[in-house]
Amino acid sequence: MPWERPEVFFYVSLLLLGMGILGLISRRSLIGMLVAVELCLNGAGLNFVLLQKFYQPSSPHGEVFALFIMGIAASEAAIALGIVLLFFRRKATVEERALRELKG
Repeated sequence: MPWERPEVFFYVSLLLLGMGILGLISRRSLIGMLVAVELCLNGAGLNFVLLQKFYQPSSPHGEVFALFIMGIAASEAAIALGIVLLFFRRKATVEERALRELKG
């Protein structure tokens, strides 16, 4: 059965990571960039759980690390959305080009 082989899950986690990196490069909206970063973090978390499940099933380290990644991703999303909201109130746009005006 293909679901019992780790390669399938590695490809899914690699696909998530690749989609996140591609989205981060190609998006100009700050919210789109935030979604792309979340995809990257989810791909990394899936990879840690996968490595733990298939190569060391008695150890919970992969799952614990994935929980840390989820917590970091949630706090990053909350802080970044707050910053984007304040930026939108000030500049009336969420485009990446408008960030260059903030250089000091």
